[in-house]
Amino acid sequence: MLQLIKDFAKGIWKENPTFVLVLGMCPTLAVTSNAINGASMGLATAFVLMCSNIAISIISGIVPNKIRIPVYIVVIATFVTIVDMLLQAYAPPAICASLGIFIPLIVVNCIVLGRAEAFAASHNPLRSAADGLGMGLGFTLALTIIGGIREFLSTGSLFEIKLISSWTTDFLLPSSAPGAFIILGCLMAAMNYLNIKKSQKSGKVYVPPQGMDCRHCNICDLKHHEE
Repeated sequence: MLQLIKDFAKGIWKENPTFVLVLGMCPTLAVTSNAINGASMGLATAFVLMCSNIAISIISGIVPNKIRIPVYIVVIATFVTIVDMLLQAYAPPAICASLGIFIPLIVVNCIVLGRAEAFAASHNPLRSAADGLGMGLGFTLALTIIGGIREFLSTGSLFEIKLISSWTTDFLLPSSAPGAFIILGCLMAAMNYLNIKKSQKSGKVYVPPQGMDCRHCNICDLKHHEE
């Protein structure tokens, strides 16, 4: 049980896919114009992450090494299709229009494929589910925070609720691509600062997590492994 908690919790803070591992930057910057869009994109990705992790953990032992990546992509695409159909059926049209092509692109999201290769393929389904859920919720939390900050700084609202009624003129920078980069950079700097301070209080040196980001997932070395 303690191991499951650790697998789940690391995705929230220690190995947050957005603020620490710096993965999935395309949807992070593109769809976080407001908090609702960020939360919706994050939850969709979390569902795909958890379900694909479980499925890949179950089948990893019977999938030949040479075709494992195509098989993983087919598994991920299946759950992405389910999410896309559910959103089309039940989500408000405005959310579907805002997320647009970024829902189908979850198939090639480096967070999902990276966790499949780096964790799910070598761990049991229960641990893989905890890892996928933790990483997914960490991603959701990051996108919701970024979207909430951008929305508030742009229009004075949060989750489309006007918090400052006298705010009548939108501030364009936070809602634009440069503003998204600035806000993301500030949040990453703040997280690094807190991690460094926490390590200093315990008499340690802060070292960013190694071995679980896109540089170490082995997908790029597929051809080398086949040879």
